[in-house]
Amino acid sequence: MTERTGFPAPATADVAAVRAAWAGAVTLVTVADGRDDIGATVSSFSPASAEPPLVLVSLMSGSYPAELFSRPDEPVTRFAVTLLAAGQRVLAGRFAASGRPAARLMLDDVPHARGAASGALIPSGGLAAVECVPQQRVDAGDHLLVIARVTAVPYATEDGKPLIRFRGGYARF
Repeated sequence: MTERTGFPAPATADVAAVRAAWAGAVTLVTVADGRDDIGATVSSFSPASAEPPLVLVSLMSGSYPAELFSRPDEPVTRFAVTLLAAGQRVLAGRFAASGRPAARLMLDDVPHARGAASGALIPSGGLAAVECVPQQRVDAGDHLLVIARVTAVPYATEDGKPLIRFRGGYARF
């Protein structure tokens, strides 16, 4: 492929405006680390393939979850992703806060179960939950992309409204 030259780089503010205009589903990524239960709110999640069933999760480089997935000696081998419902805004906020405690403490007052395939904590009441095995990790700018194979679907509902991140906040339906 030939690289095009002569095009000016877009202004950082322009790229930020495009990113803000993107509406994305809010998810909760959870890991049973062996030391503790870890969780993080992630709004960069996408189905990537139907066959085989693959998803893409984008984690901020330098974040603790990205560090866990990148450990050379003992990287994450199983995890879960819960697509949060509109009524789970408080839960998303808990897992987005810095300096948060272990995931099991933040889910203490929320119905949840451990995933049979991942061992990760999976809150009830979301739109769907998947358990995954990382297949590929890609450093991409200020993020770590994790392409993962779906190994189980603990639940998927046909009702409900999604929790959507839009222009720095949550969209209202």
